[in-house]
Parts: sequence; structure tokens; C-alpha cells
Amino acid sequence: QVQLVESGGGLVQAGGSLRLSCAASGLTFSNYGMGWFRQAPGKERDFVAAVSWSGDITYYADSVKGRFAISRDNAKNTVYLQMNSLQPEDTAVYYCAAIMSGKPRDSFEYDYWGQGTQVTVSS
Repeated sequence: QVQLVESGGGLVQAGGSLRLSCAASGLTFSNYGMGWFRQAPGKERDFVAAVSWSGDITYYADSVKGRFAISRDNAKNTVYLQMNSLQPEDTAVYYCAAIMSGKPRDSFEYDYWGQGTQVTVSS
């Protein structure tokens, strides 16, 4: 049974930082690219960032480029999202997901999803 478990969310003031983690089990982690998506209330789930299986290729939404950084540790079966200079518009539930193949910016290409972790940025 595949499980993706996010952690590290919380409440932070604008300009602050958070580091999200996503621990994977039940799959060969190094065979999968990993992505982070977010969904704000009343909005669609949006792509945030993705990383290739090896960690050497990364993708970012324009809205987070230069502020967020995705990384992975295949020895720990974990993917991270370092979020800096957070703004109220970053408030959302953040989901990690695993993709075997396909377009990493497209949520429909992902095979497995976590339950999400809430990030709230106060102004």
C-alpha cells in the first residue's frame, strides 16, 4: 500500500519560512518523480514544484520561483519543499504526489497523492 505523508505545515507570518516534508512508503521511491501541489479554498489544485527521480531536474510555478526550493533524499524516501518569503497568497493545503511518467506540471499525470498539510500565512 502506497502512502505519502506530508508534514511541516502550520501558521507563519508573511515573510517567514516553512519546510514541508513528504515521507513515502510502499513504492520504489527512486523510480518516481515527485511533485508538490496546493489548493486554496474555492480554487483548483495548482502545481507548485516537481523534481525528477534523480533530483537533478526541478520545475517550479512562476509564482514560487526564487522563493521555494524542492529537493529529495532517496535514501530517506522523502521529498522536501523549502518555502521562503511566504505571502498570504501562499495559504493553501499543500499536497505531495508521485509520478512515474508524464508531464510533471499536470496533476492528472500523478499516480499517488498524500492527504495534504495546511499552510497559513498571516499578513
